[in-house]
Amino acid sequence: MGEDRPRILLIHGPNLNLLGKREPQIYGTLTLDEINAKILQQAQQLAMDIEVMQTNHEGVMIDRIQQAEPDGFDCIILNAAAFTHYSIAVRDALASISVPAIEVHLSNIHKREEFRHHSVIAPVVYGQICGFGADSYILALEEAARIVRGA
Repeated sequence: MGEDRPRILLIHGPNLNLLGKREPQIYGTLTLDEINAKILQQAQQLAMDIEVMQTNHEGVMIDRIQQAEPDGFDCIILNAAAFTHYSIAVRDALASISVPAIEVHLSNIHKREEFRHHSVIAPVVYGQICGFGADSYILALEEAARIVRGA
């Protein structure tokens, strides 16, 4: 990892470890490992370092968000999955740090069940990208590059 390369933290939330098997008509057929490989390749092309994690546990997600600033991350890309819609704790963790965060969803949450239309984290993140499948992450990574490089 290079000293001057932007550092990105990517957090995948609950149930995303089941991608490829879980409701492929909504989430697609790529596995999380396949999506991560695409993300890592794009990060390399953008000359960015990226740490990727997945958790099914709200507290683990909160701890990692809180640690992002002391660990020197320049941006967070977060697919909080179901936590998006109800976790005030995840929202408060994001609001309490100065590291910009981008909210990502594979599906278009606004075209789904009513309870998925509202994001409690949207007001405290830089922006939201949803509905482009695995490419939602690639778009978020490209935007993260612009954010951290001031472009």
